Amino acid sequence: MTEHPDLGPRPQLGYTSSAIDRAADRRSDDAALAKFLRHDRAAGYVVGGEMVVMKQRRDSADPLFSPAEANALGPVRETIFLGLLDEAPRFGFGLDAKSIEPLKARDDLKITDLRSIAVHGLVDATHLPLLAEAKAALVGWHARHRFCPNCGMPTNVMQGGWRRDCPACKTEHFPRTDPVVIMLAIAGDRCVLGRSPRFAPTMWSALSGFGEPGETIEEAVRREVLEETGIKCGQVKYFMSQPWPFPSSLMIGCHAQALSDAIAIDRSEIEEARWFHRDELALMLGRRHPDGLTTPPPVAIAYHLIRSFVEDGCQVLG
Repeated sequence: MTEHPDLGPRPQLGYTSSAIDRAADRRSDDAALAKFLRHDRAAGYVVGGEMVVMKQRRDSADPLFSPAEANALGPVRETIFLGLLDEAPRFGFGLDAKSIEPLKARDDLKITDLRSIAVHGLVDATHLPLLAEAKAALVGWHARHRFCPNCGMPTNVMQGGWRRDCPACKTEHFPRTDPVVIMLAIAGDRCVLGRSPRFAPTMWSALSGFGEPGETIEEAVRREVLEETGIKCGQVKYFMSQPWPFPSSLMIGCHAQALSDAIAIDRSEIEEARWFHRDELALMLGRRHPDGLTTPPPVAIAYHLIRSFVEDGCQVLG
């Protein structure tokens, strides 16, 4: 693995490298969970809808609240046990979205969305994996699954927030994560990037799409590239993965060998796609492109897929 002289050290991928011990064996121990909430170092993250509540500091923001502080902000609908960090219990506290509105008037709080927190570096990067776990995988899931999809009855929170049980039909419900493949189709010193209508006007990114039932990662990569650009792919090599809490996906990053060259865009999927040379991509990564073109920020796995190709070329395919 090499580093491009104009790009500096490779940054950490957002929402990864969590240091938490999830302590899954303690989730069914109600007495232990109650003790963790009373622990003098217990703290957690307060989420309501898409918003994260933080304490406003002079030059930064503190996302951790004690259980008492969290409950003082508004009615906590769900308390999720995230695990232990250096033996200190960590939780996610779920507020109703409407409870967030009056908090926005307070000058001792900073309230914003998780994407902004990550992109603008509002908190130490060590908090990002836990914020993703709290916001997307659990608090967001609970807000959407308070009733049993099997019989429609209200469900109960179990296992420290990692399960909801229906008392009527006895069905157990678990948080879901949706697999998404995100990939670069590569031919020599070029790769294909695309644009979605929701992107910033200058940004180009890797192609992506949801994996389908009964499909391997490799099959999903080939299908998505073919559907969006008309390009056929052969070899597919896994690169890295990233929890993506918008709302709850696992991004599976891959590089793929392009077997064709002509692009035929499916405009119901993307608005544009084209080939980029590695030299042009280096300018985009470094925010030095003459036309102002850019890649996604380092918090996104697309940045790392592109940078790996810029620095290592076809070697990324092995």
